[in-house]
Amino acid sequence: MYPYVLFFHSIWRWFVLVSLVYTVYRGIQGWRRGEAFTRADDTLRHITATVVHIQLILAVWLYGISPLIRYFWANFHEAVHEREIRFFGMEHSLMMLVSVILVTIGSMKAKRQGTDQGKFKIMAIWYGIGLLIILLNIPWPFSPLVSRPWFRVF
Repeated sequence: MYPYVLFFHSIWRWFVLVSLVYTVYRGIQGWRRGEAFTRADDTLRHITATVVHIQLILAVWLYGISPLIRYFWANFHEAVHEREIRFFGMEHSLMMLVSVILVTIGSMKAKRQGTDQGKFKIMAIWYGIGLLIILLNIPWPFSPLVSRPWFRVF
């Protein structure tokens, strides 16, 4: 089960990144141009938050079955001194959770904002900060912290 969940978590990140990048772009564009916040913009806001939440579900599932995480908790005092184990056991998990919370708050605030400009601004800022945190905490192949391949296979 673990390799399959890891595969889907790895693949789904691309949906998260594409949807966040586009939503932030759309938020900045609408905010700067003074555009009307349309039903399509609201749907984009909602779909992006949903994509991020699906990734969270996969992440929690993965965290629960990962042998790396089991080792982290079983050997906590030694594991926190091992970069890769600590990264996945604490840093990656915590920062990704923070980003999901930021996107969720941004989605709720944008939905309740009274003006179109306010909706775009909130969406751009909150989703943008969430995206930045995600980009900094993905184990990219070039990451100095921990590297993983661009695409996982079974």
